[in-house]
Amino acid sequence: MSLSCPTDAPSPAPSARSRWSAARPGGRAARLGAIAALLGLLVACGVPLCPFAIVTGHPCPGCGLTRATLALAHGHVAEALRFHPLAPLMAPLVLAAIAYNAAIYVKDGRIAATESVQGAWVTRIGAALAALMLAVWVARFLGAFGGPVPV
Repeated sequence: MSLSCPTDAPSPAPSARSRWSAARPGGRAARLGAIAALLGLLVACGVPLCPFAIVTGHPCPGCGLTRATLALAHGHVAEALRFHPLAPLMAPLVLAAIAYNAAIYVKDGRIAATESVQGAWVTRIGAALAALMLAVWVARFLGAFGGPVPV
């Protein structure tokens, strides 16, 4: 009597993979689109996305940047600056980083697309931006820039 093991079954041919598989660029693009749609829906519904603010009830150093970016997109610069004074600097940088990472993920399937952007200058710029964000955060708690952004 011959018993066959289920693990001996042949694997499906590569062409039999779903077009929505993470192994295909179209599948990766569809996954990113679904995530973007979900985040867009949450923002449109006013659901807070900041875990720090949800847990502590206080704004984090980046709180207000999403609302400020949306205000900038509508041309409301003064409103954007009220939400976060660093929005004109940070919004384009964050959007460019997201777009770059999304393109690399769809094209190559790599999740950490910043592997190619390394070096001392990147570290210095990142540290300077982090310090600037923290300085503005502390200054807002002390009443500067209109005080802390509402959570």
